[in-house]
Amino acid sequence: MNNRNLFLAHLAQTTDFPLAIEIVKAEGVYLYGPNGERYMDLISGIGVSNVGHRHPKVTEAIHQQVDTYLHLMVYGEYIQSPQTLLAKALIDTLPPSLDNVYLVNSGSEAIEGALKLAKRYTNRRELISCVDAYHGSSHGALSVGGNELFKRAYRPLLPGTSQIFYGSFSDLEKISTDTAAVVIETIQGEAGIRVACKEYFNALRTRCDQTGTLLILDEIQSGFGRTGTFWAFEQMNVVPDILVCAKGMGGGMPIGAFIANKDLMGVFKNNPLLGHITTFGGHPVSSAASLATLKVLQEEKLIEQVEAKVNLFRSLLVHTRIRAIRNQGLMMALEFDSFDVLKPIIDRAIELGVITDWFLFCDDSMRIAPPLTITIDQIHEGCALILQAIDGN
Repeated sequence: MNNRNLFLAHLAQTTDFPLAIEIVKAEGVYLYGPNGERYMDLISGIGVSNVGHRHPKVTEAIHQQVDTYLHLMVYGEYIQSPQTLLAKALIDTLPPSLDNVYLVNSGSEAIEGALKLAKRYTNRRELISCVDAYHGSSHGALSVGGNELFKRAYRPLLPGTSQIFYGSFSDLEKISTDTAAVVIETIQGEAGIRVACKEYFNALRTRCDQTGTLLILDEIQSGFGRTGTFWAFEQMNVVPDILVCAKGMGGGMPIGAFIANKDLMGVFKNNPLLGHITTFGGHPVSSAASLATLKVLQEEKLIEQVEAKVNLFRSLLVHTRIRAIRNQGLMMALEFDSFDVLKPIIDRAIELGVITDWFLFCDDSMRIAPPLTITIDQIHEGCALILQAIDGN
């Protein structure tokens, strides 16, 4: 049996129509197939490869850590330099009130930890999230997800959850003294790149302060430079009580984190002790890769290049069939008339060697979120192929 047959026979599938593109190598913005096929990855493995595939400084850090040690002990017991150095580097990018990092394996796990922390700290049980939010697929994360299509088959989920509309000022009145936390994406991703105004986030922060509610910002997709600042919330003039990140922070390795202040995070230490536990959280190899990724973003000034690159994308992606372009930095959505129009374009683009995607809750829009390392020439190449795909359908 070849790899394709083995994939279909023995790996659990998530749909009846996987892309099933076989990849044997990846480097920079490109993926390579077994017969010399080359694909430009314009979605970064869904927001993961912010510094490109196999960035040499990331792979070097991985090699060095592999030669030192792998897993030693469950999280939080041993002093391991990859974890401590990463935590300090993360804290250095943040306001002083966010000074304590809990490392996990993924975005969903980070959300789970943040929800537990909010309930434990406030001794409240109500959680509020947004319509069309996506925070992950585990039970707690799904409970605060905002689309019933993905939830109905798994009910009952967490009790005491409700949704407000992202960007709605009037809905903020639903936040009360019974609310443990509001969990909200700084930039709504799977809703098709929706960006609320600064005034909304300031009103949200004020309402949370008035009611003693914790504000959890989900930057799983928008963090680590994706929007043109290290954290998207920097552009909103607010500071969360708990910040959640993952995806782009690992340079291609699995890692996530939730970050708060030390006093808040301290409630996990007693009543009960070991209030949150992870075996592999902050794995030393993933932590080393994450630290290298952070340094690449800073040393190569990739974040400072985001605005010019997105402006080039917007100037090149002009077509009568593109109804609108929404973006916050290099989180982009190209809107078409419908999914029936978009899907053949995505398929044709893959045939031409460009990988894009649609959004879970916005299937009339094309997702573009390339590695931040993408060059000017590569942007021209990718946009030309997208326009060719549009013209061919």
